[in-house]
Amino acid sequence: MVENATAARPYATAVFELAQETGRIAQWADALALLDLIASDPALRRLSASPKVSRAQLQELVFEIGGDALSGLSRNLVKTLIQAGRLQCAPDIRALFERMRAAAEGKVEAMAMAAYELDQEQQDAIAAALAARLGKRVELSASVDESLIGGVVIRAGDLVIDASLQGRLAGLRNQLA
Repeated sequence: MVENATAARPYATAVFELAQETGRIAQWADALALLDLIASDPALRRLSASPKVSRAQLQELVFEIGGDALSGLSRNLVKTLIQAGRLQCAPDIRALFERMRAAAEGKVEAMAMAAYELDQEQQDAIAAALAARLGKRVELSASVDESLIGGVVIRAGDLVIDASLQGRLAGLRNQLA
């Protein structure tokens, strides 16, 4: 959800800055992964939306589920999210944190969608070309989308390269219209 991502941004930024200052990026990444897992559980989502469950009860439940993996400052984050009614933002907080972490480490995640399965050599060539263009280390994942007819669509952050036959046909249709 777009509104969750917008609400999650200040939390993710604060957590990332704190993680950098304290040198605990890996620990925060683990805590956020656990919190994402907990907050994404359908049963917990129903409980958090129920007016019969108080915020204190929800907080204790999350702490009980998280156990020792949620301690110290990560517990403070849980308290803050629950008190603000933003526990559902945990997956977006984690995703934004991971993007900030990747950027700080000089990495970018990219997705290549092709009309057919890309072999490792093709994936390596795409990753190398993107790395040269972006000046960052590229972690590429590939998927198949047969609706592309042919070619590939590459997404890396805000960058989208549409070299698919479907994209070319759409461009041609726009020129002729």
